[in-house]
Amino acid sequence: MLQVNSRLIAFSAFVVFAAAISLAFLFHSYELAVSGLLIVIVLTAFIPGWKPTLFTALLSMILMTALVIYFKETDSNVLGALLAQLYSLLVIVFTTVIVFYLKRLQQNLAREKTHMTSLFENATEGILLTDKSGSIILANPSAQKMFGYTEQEMKGQAIEVLIPQRFRKKHTGLRDGFYKNPGNRTMGTGRDLYAKRKDDTEFPVELSLSYYRQRNEPFVIAFIVDITTRKEHEQNLLKQKIELENISEAVTKLNAELEGKVEQRTLILKEALQKLEESQQELSEALDKEKQLNELKSRFVSMASHEFRTPLSTILSSATLVSKYPGTDEFVKREKHINRIKDSVNHLNELLEDFLSLGKLEEGKVSMTISSFMVKQFIEEVVDEMRGQLKKGQQLFFDYKGEDFFVTDKRMLKNILLNLTGNAIKFSGEEKPIQLAVSNSGEKLEITVTDKGLGISEEDLPHLFATFYRGKNVTNIQGTGLGLPIVKRYLDMMNGTISVKTSINEGSAFTIILEKMKIPSS
Repeated sequence: MLQVNSRLIAFSAFVVFAAAISLAFLFHSYELAVSGLLIVIVLTAFIPGWKPTLFTALLSMILMTALVIYFKETDSNVLGALLAQLYSLLVIVFTTVIVFYLKRLQQNLAREKTHMTSLFENATEGILLTDKSGSIILANPSAQKMFGYTEQEMKGQAIEVLIPQRFRKKHTGLRDGFYKNPGNRTMGTGRDLYAKRKDDTEFPVELSLSYYRQRNEPFVIAFIVDITTRKEHEQNLLKQKIELENISEAVTKLNAELEGKVEQRTLILKEALQKLEESQQELSEALDKEKQLNELKSRFVSMASHEFRTPLSTILSSATLVSKYPGTDEFVKREKHINRIKDSVNHLNELLEDFLSLGKLEEGKVSMTISSFMVKQFIEEVVDEMRGQLKKGQQLFFDYKGEDFFVTDKRMLKNILLNLTGNAIKFSGEEKPIQLAVSNSGEKLEITVTDKGLGISEEDLPHLFATFYRGKNVTNIQGTGLGLPIVKRYLDMMNGTISVKTSINEGSAFTIILEKMKIPSS
């Protein structure tokens, strides 16, 4: 309903009311009174609230009753007067109900208008409404903020004022074509669209168009989204791609360096063998040393292959997985694998320094870095790395209970778990499960790696942690015999222990126990 001045309506209603009552008494007419009162009741429809209408209706009924009593004394037709009174009351009630209904419609309309206004005003997208000439009729606050104009500055402007100068001529033709064949459209997918702010700066957008007709005139609604942030993410993805290429180059370079170092040490071993052969006086000892050196050379190459395979496999699998997440919504997954590649390259470099010389451990030259870390997250990372090495049908299960944090050397613990889990995978057949159970009390960390593999014989158990020793039932499986000795040396440095429960052809369970270490003061 139209919004009018409530005071003016109230005054008009009072005038009509007074005139109706006066004329009714002057001309002795019920009809004049009823007509005037009905007009007054109808006028209250334009006054907010229910009370004015209800008060006017009750007052009208009272006045009609008073008129009946008054006219009864002067009118001989008493029955006619009573019937006229009854009819008048019914008309007043009916009119009052209609006015109440109109007010209810007015409230519903106002409520719906409020919802629509809130939707328009609070939308995070920019919304523009244009007429058939392309002139802007409405612009919501988001659009005003997006383009840097006020509402009054945008109204009446051609839509092309928001388009960069180089696109305006083409856009005019496209706009005319849209009005000839209107429809709901999404624009900007697969191509770059740009808009222009008041200060002439440009920014990338996505645009959706809709339309409607009013009095056979077409109107177009444009929904505009500023995708500057998305474009920045795309640029970041491009940078990460370049970083990944650099990492791949670094890995290639590192492989070449590893091969060079292996060849260098092989040459050293060959020279040592030649010197032993030249010594006639210590022929017996030379022959033994020659045999040991040849075996050491072979096992050294195998050891390097064994110890570096795990991080290199992680780099390869993560690099492959990164290529499977090209979408902008998969940034987190891609970032995770890029970080894993970086961590593995660093870990590979650390392995090169630690394992190319076993004497470094024996002489106590390996330094420790003690820190507090989240054990569950750390174990999950180790499990994720090892899943790439699982054989067909193998499954790696992980169970964790206890506190969140523990204090020890994280790098050494990772090397230990990679070795034990790698052995469980290597010495278990296909379709065999592998269980990793962790219990953390905060003061003590207990980790058990269980497999259903070949197991270890009682004969081999006393030599389990001897350098280069391998069980007789695993001679056909690649290995150097350095893994468990290195694990034992790490645990000795960390004040930890290792034990094993095993049975031939039924599997093994290696358990390590670590005591909480003290973080050294800086």
